[in-house]
Order: sequence, then structure tokens, then C-alpha cells
Amino acid sequence: MSLSAAFYRGLDFLSTFLSKKSGIKFIINQYREQIRLSYLATQTIAPRMETKDIVYIALFAGIFAALAVIPPLLFVPPVPITAQSLGPMLAGSILGAKRAALAALLFIAIMATGLPIMAGGHGGIGVIMGPSGGFILGFPVSAYMIGLLFEINWHRLNLAWAFIYILLGGIMVLYIFGLLWISILFDVQLYKAFLSSCIFIPGDMIKATIAATTAMVIKRTYPLM
Repeated sequence: MSLSAAFYRGLDFLSTFLSKKSGIKFIINQYREQIRLSYLATQTIAPRMETKDIVYIALFAGIFAALAVIPPLLFVPPVPITAQSLGPMLAGSILGAKRAALAALLFIAIMATGLPIMAGGHGGIGVIMGPSGGFILGFPVSAYMIGLLFEINWHRLNLAWAFIYILLGGIMVLYIFGLLWISILFDVQLYKAFLSSCIFIPGDMIKATIAATTAMVIKRTYPLM
């Protein structure tokens, strides 16, 4: 099976799985050419990969997109907590550093073409240039850091350590990217940007708990995934 065939096999599986509730299969088919071009762009980064790796990368890029359709949780009204930042947490803790980063890059490349796969049904370069752009661009680095921490400490990994590693890579790294982006692009003092973002931390802690628990279940079920 070619890499392209493996990519579409994973993408078609995901879109079929999600089609009944979210309509993602229709959206994927509508933007299929843009997705193909985005995939080819990621191939220049990693031209030689096994079929299994390509399928995992495609599936998790789709999971990033699928998280956008989960309704926001008003954990602290009126601040909505979206599920999308759960993507790099899950990818990094399950796929490992390299595949997780590539899944995040593929998701960003597809989203940048205009596919409305961000929370709220948004997509395109304009989303990246907005206030959340730093967090989005931090997805690959966050996923890579979580994956690296999991790989290095695989022998002693348990729920507590998994939670700590996801906090470090999935929250601290993302906030560094996101807050610096807001501070530089919108001329906001860094501490003010941080204070305004503190309201989202409880929701991020919940997502880190979900990702750590999921990762440990996967580790016990498929230890060599």
C-alpha cells in the first residue's frame, strides 16, 4: 500500500466513523483536494514512513478536527472551555513524539486551507493570525514534548507521571506559545495576558486528566502502539 493510499484509508475510516453525528465525512469530501495538498506538504517533512505510522497520523489529525464539534463547556460562565487542546495531549501521550507532532502539523496544514475544523466552525489563515494563533502553532511542539517525555520515561510511567508530563507539555508549552503570541501580536503585557488566561486553567486540568487516563488505558491494552 502506498503512503497516499494509507493516508486516505485512515481518513476515510475516520470520516465514516464520524459521519452520522457530525457531518465530517461531507466536509472532508468537500475539501478533499485541499486535504491532499496539505498531506503532500507534510510528506516533504517525513518522506519515508511506514503505512501504520501514516494511518495513525491521519487518524489523530482527524481526532484534532473531531474535537472541534464537542460543544464548549461553560466551566466558569461565561468563559467557554473547548476540547481542541485535548488533541496534542492525546496525540503526544499515545503516538509518541514524532508521529504526534506530524499529526498536529497535518491538522494545522488542513485547517490553514480553509477547512472549518477549529472550534466554532472556523478555519483558514485568519484563525492563526487571531488571538488563538499562538496556541494553534504550539500544538506540534506541545504534542512532541509530551511524546518525548512519555518515551524517555516509559519504564516508570503511571497515571500520576502521565498527568505531570501532560501538564508540562500540554499546558505549560501551549501557554508559552499562546501568551507570547498575544503579547507580541496584540501589544499586551505578558503578565496581563497570563492573568486573562488563568480562567482556562481549570478546564485544561480536566483535559489533562482525561488524556492521562486514556493514555494509561491504551498503554495497558496496546503497549507497543
